[in-house]
Amino acid sequence: MRARLGDRLVVESPTTGATRRDGEIVGLRHEDGTPPYDVRWSDTHEVTLVFPGPDAHIRHPAHRKGVPQAG
Repeated sequence: MRARLGDRLVVESPTTGATRRDGEIVGLRHEDGTPPYDVRWSDTHEVTLVFPGPDAHIRHPAHRKGVPQAG
């Protein structure tokens, strides 16, 4: 798992019927983008240090500043 600032960390719910959680990655501890991450959660706006488990994945924004889009 590798992330960049501004990516979204999505944690799927381990139980049926519970909601997933997501947040913006606002801090990296390693230059190569590997965990852990500082994440600002969308539901609480709290920033916490996260060591993502197997139920988590990174969602990259469709458009990054300075990165050309195909088209």
